[in-house]
Amino acid sequence: MAQFVDWDLAAATAGVLGKSGPPVSYAEATEVVGDLRRLTDEAVGHVADFTGLRSQVSHPPVRVVDRRDWAATNIAGLREVVGPLVGRLTKDKQPGALTGAVGSRITGVQAGTVLAYLSGRVLGQYEVFSAEPGQLLLVAPNIVEVERKLAAEPRDFRLWVCLHEVTHRSQFTAVPWMRAYFLGEVQAFVDASASGGDHLLERLRRGIATLADAVKDPESRTSVLDLVQTPAQKAVLDRLTALMTLLEGHAEFVMDGVGPQVIPSVERIRAAFNRRREAGNPLEKGIRRLLGVDVKMRQYAEGRTFVHGVVERVGMAGFNRVFASPLTLPRLEELGDPDAWVARVHGPAGPLPAAG
Repeated sequence: MAQFVDWDLAAATAGVLGKSGPPVSYAEATEVVGDLRRLTDEAVGHVADFTGLRSQVSHPPVRVVDRRDWAATNIAGLREVVGPLVGRLTKDKQPGALTGAVGSRITGVQAGTVLAYLSGRVLGQYEVFSAEPGQLLLVAPNIVEVERKLAAEPRDFRLWVCLHEVTHRSQFTAVPWMRAYFLGEVQAFVDASASGGDHLLERLRRGIATLADAVKDPESRTSVLDLVQTPAQKAVLDRLTALMTLLEGHAEFVMDGVGPQVIPSVERIRAAFNRRREAGNPLEKGIRRLLGVDVKMRQYAEGRTFVHGVVERVGMAGFNRVFASPLTLPRLEELGDPDAWVARVHGPAGPLPAAG
């Protein structure tokens, strides 16, 4: 089968280019790992009590990783998903030996460059590509680095992060259809190309190149949205954007709802963290824009506003109807209009009040 990315080279590149973590002793590192595992377990109860979501499937315990391991895990997951999709697009036709080798190695270096950059920023992730139902990753060096920069109380900041990431795990394990739906939409985006497999692969290569160039040259004005060229792809992208905005906003709403009850310094942490999100020199801001980090930041705010608006109108149990099926997920236009979602899913009058 044609190889689109030299994944081994991508992993090696990410390992070489990834920045080192903050200085910690072996004893400190051991303490951080144990603390994050314990606080993840604590967060499970808080999230379940607040949201009413409880896992319906078994899942592996949290993995506390360093930056290199985070990149390697994501490369392994992408390899599982991208490989079969490329095979379908090319109908397993083999490229010329030189073309395939050179193209896959260039793309491997570019993908590794992007992952090296992201590995220094991500605090945690629910990784869904590598295996069902997914795995929760916490990037210990990044958590320690940020808590030091914010001068946050370590226990409070770590629990705050765990609340966010455990919420993401709950979204995928309390809603068993969520992972298959997400992966199906990714495949639908590829299938929606009307230009044929070879043309789409070339656009995907250009997209990865654009991301890599953004890391090295944030003055570039190209955008990964240049990949979207057909109405069908735009429709899929709208659904994916609505889903990711919902999931990110829900996690933000939960961490802010639970935080004041269990994290004494949560208000100071939230204020300092928001300032960190908004800050950045021109170089950093350019990279964030082209890598989609700014889009993700807007998703936090827009999604949180939607969740708050729905919960305010129909309560948490009423909001959880959003997870009943893919048909009850909010449409892109409903994210700014909670009343429209409530009317569509609950009916114009909303849910009936509880008896008694």
